[in-house]
Amino acid sequence: MGAYEAVIGIEIHVQLKTASKMFCGCSTDIKDAAPNSRTCPVCLGLPGTLPVINRRAVELVLATGIAIGATTPEFTRWDRKNYFYPDLPKGYQISQYDLPLAANGHLTFDTSDGPVTVGIRRAHLEEDTARLIHATDAAGRRVSLVDFNRSGMPLMEIVTEPDLRTGEQARRYAEELRLLLLAIGASDAAMEEGQMRVEANVSLRPVGTDAFGTRTEVKNMNSFRSVERAIAFEIERQARVLGAGEVLVQETRGWDDDRGITYTMRIKEDSDDYRYFPEPDLPPLRADRAWLDAIRAGLPELPAARRVRYRDELGLSAYDAAVLVADPRATAIFEAALAAEPGLAPKAVANWVTGEYLRLAKGAGEGSGAGASGVDGAQLGRLVRLVAEGAISGTNAKQVFERHAMSGEPVDEIVADLGLAQISDRGALIGIIDEVLAANPGAVADVRAGKGQASGFLVGQVMKATRGQAQASVVQALLRERLGLD
Repeated sequence: MGAYEAVIGIEIHVQLKTASKMFCGCSTDIKDAAPNSRTCPVCLGLPGTLPVINRRAVELVLATGIAIGATTPEFTRWDRKNYFYPDLPKGYQISQYDLPLAANGHLTFDTSDGPVTVGIRRAHLEEDTARLIHATDAAGRRVSLVDFNRSGMPLMEIVTEPDLRTGEQARRYAEELRLLLLAIGASDAAMEEGQMRVEANVSLRPVGTDAFGTRTEVKNMNSFRSVERAIAFEIERQARVLGAGEVLVQETRGWDDDRGITYTMRIKEDSDDYRYFPEPDLPPLRADRAWLDAIRAGLPELPAARRVRYRDELGLSAYDAAVLVADPRATAIFEAALAAEPGLAPKAVANWVTGEYLRLAKGAGEGSGAGASGVDGAQLGRLVRLVAEGAISGTNAKQVFERHAMSGEPVDEIVADLGLAQISDRGALIGIIDEVLAANPGAVADVRAGKGQASGFLVGQVMKATRGQAQASVVQALLRERLGLD
């Protein structure tokens, strides 16, 4: 591999977050729908039907273009991408070719080797295809079925320049793009549900040269981990072929996650093979300046800017900022906690979110937040405040948080119900401390002899007697006082 440099470009298809399909009024809520129940003559491609543009889908692509610093042309048009496959009822796909809604953008992200900026050639809008289901019928025969519920779903395709060089860079780009899409509300981008589909074009060239090598398109990567693994494998495979003096062919290869290899699917097509031509049933589309300005004004804080703010204004480490921003639900909880309890130390709140919250969410095994669905940011802020004021111990606070996370109960009610309010009253503690001292004369002698470990033992005994509710600093001070060490 040392003699070669990898050249990687990424194509990502994202289902947009709209109520209806791209060119008809059918619902996009197809997750649990019966096959072919979310269809109409338009998305079934029946003769005589005419498409109508989904304005919201256009706005989401324009918003994405603004977020990645892309340019929008004065006008754009629709094109027909022609090919024949069972999942394409019309025999062509309404897409965009030479005049996309967004072009020449970029995205910067962090990797283990430092920040990387990738150019984004285009982001365009098209309709999705139907879904093929390969199954076995009652007679044991292999059959292929077509579910047209997905046909006509609004789909954004985002294509990078060939600026990436490693599988890790490709994975990090896909992760950062997903965060951006979630932040602006363009898509839920759930890879496991097919809402975000990543394809990679991978080629090798001799180090120090500019000409591109023979490229391979890699498909069927269903997780970010698969993206990195598949590309790393493909780089190694191509290096072995070239190293053996053999010739690479331009092809499409699938990724087998179980075996950890790519495999040949078909010879790769070029754009000429699709016979693009302008879509005659749709007029050109113009995005005027007022429309673009309104979309720009409605954009929220983007992930990269949020990470910078967390570091520069809130004093968080780069690591804490990255972990918080990487999970939108964690970000929302963190922000809500700080807003509800002004003056809290951001680091203290961040520790609870990145520690206890993400631990519970990850433990559920169903994606972020699934095991902590009841967490309310304002309630977390209240809990952190109680700990900071010494009203509840850190250990008991974790118990309170877990119950709140699972039930959604207010923090103060849980503290009262469990009797976990911290004891700091001298009068209430002196009697307990005297009992502990009387029961442990050996430890008392050791403390007076200067053995610090014995002091910790006595504090532990008081905490045990109070079920962890005694305020440790008060206990330590009273112990020294009762032993005559002050």
